[in-house]
Amino acid sequence: MTTTTLGIIGTGMVGAGVARRAVDAGLNVVLSNSRGPGTLDELVARLGHRARAATPAETARAAEVVLAAVPLKARDRLPGEDLVGRIVIDPMNYAPSAAWSLPELDSGALTSSELVQRDLPGARVVKALHNIGPGQLLDLFRPAGSPDRTALPLSGDDAGAKKETAALLDALGFDTVDLGPLAESWRSEPNSPLYAFPYVGPPPAGLAVAELVAWVQQAPGTPAPKARVEELAAAALRGPAGFRMD
Repeated sequence: MTTTTLGIIGTGMVGAGVARRAVDAGLNVVLSNSRGPGTLDELVARLGHRARAATPAETARAAEVVLAAVPLKARDRLPGEDLVGRIVIDPMNYAPSAAWSLPELDSGALTSSELVQRDLPGARVVKALHNIGPGQLLDLFRPAGSPDRTALPLSGDDAGAKKETAALLDALGFDTVDLGPLAESWRSEPNSPLYAFPYVGPPPAGLAVAELVAWVQQAPGTPAPKARVEELAAAALRGPAGFRMD
């Protein structure tokens, strides 16, 4: 792995969880959000000396690999010019609502990660870290070769970017399964068998949508080995895009 500094734009649950794993794995982390570096003092203090805060543009320039942990509808706020040539890990998921939707995704003309790549034409986008919750990310990491090591899917159009992302995920404690180009990333998006539940097990019956989301966020991790992830990816059938909360 050549990545020594991971940039993270967006410091919600996903960004903070990945930052924790990265620091614990010996990487330096540069964190940013839309509110300014000063709002990240507490998180940086918890993470320790390997972490520092910056603006999104500074984060993009400082890191070889950048996790864009922002809502999909906020992707236009990413510092596109500063991400040219960078590997951008896309953990964004489409969450349409009565107030906001994207016809290109609803029709299946594009996957959400193809949309991100189109909007960041100079970046090397890899879809990853989108189908596992931050709690499970912190539960399920294991050393390489462990019999209960969990695998995560990734997709991308740039073979070198996928190789580097797989090496990063290996350092974070996970095997990977390459699903192919960004056009195939639907196999691990919401409404696919690979989304969330392989890493938490079956949920209790009768939960409303909001209750289901809350249950997944709190559930202990369930290991999902590489063979199981490959099996679920191969069996996936493309359905409606996105996960609706309303």
